[in-house]
Amino acid sequence: MKTGLFITFEGPDGSGKTTVSTAVTNMLEADGYQVRYTREPGGSNIAEQIRHVILDPKNTEMDARTEALLYAASRRQHLIDKVLPVLEQGVHVISDRFVDSSLAYQGCGREIGMDEVYEINQFAIENHMPDKTIFLQIDAETGLKRIHKGREVLDRLDQESVEFHQRVHEGYQKVIEKYADRMIIVDATADVDTVIQKSYEIVKGLLDAQG
Repeated sequence: MKTGLFITFEGPDGSGKTTVSTAVTNMLEADGYQVRYTREPGGSNIAEQIRHVILDPKNTEMDARTEALLYAASRRQHLIDKVLPVLEQGVHVISDRFVDSSLAYQGCGREIGMDEVYEINQFAIENHMPDKTIFLQIDAETGLKRIHKGREVLDRLDQESVEFHQRVHEGYQKVIEKYADRMIIVDATADVDTVIQKSYEIVKGLLDAQG
């Protein structure tokens, strides 16, 4: 039995990752593809508990390295609980975020360093990287405007400064360069239906090529 493909959606806050990745999953399921949606941080029981600690707006005193370690811990549990067992069954996994998010948010946004964050996460994921990543490209300012317009409650990271989110955007550009062979860029400034359709066509093509 072939293992499934591990496909992730990445992008800055406000790029529409959750909306697009869930819509693409639903469309593929309707077409008869064996796919499973999940998300980070969270995705499984223990990982979701860690997610709550990370994103709780009350935890303003959280140290940057503590944050990075918590993300890695949540990622490890999610990988073991949800991602690897599904892939081994030959089912494709579509995940809203994975390790690239930590490289951008903690490595650059928190200015810990991408290499340092990568090392933390290698311990957690043991080289289990995505097969392909759909990157929803949008500038930090536009993304933040979408967040503040569309969400009633902002989590701890949503409330960060524009400067923080600009560093995250710059971090993602470095990630795109580093993993150019894995990244597929989609313009997320287009209307949501266009972004969903484009992303669906890309992911469907990857699954069809897998056979």
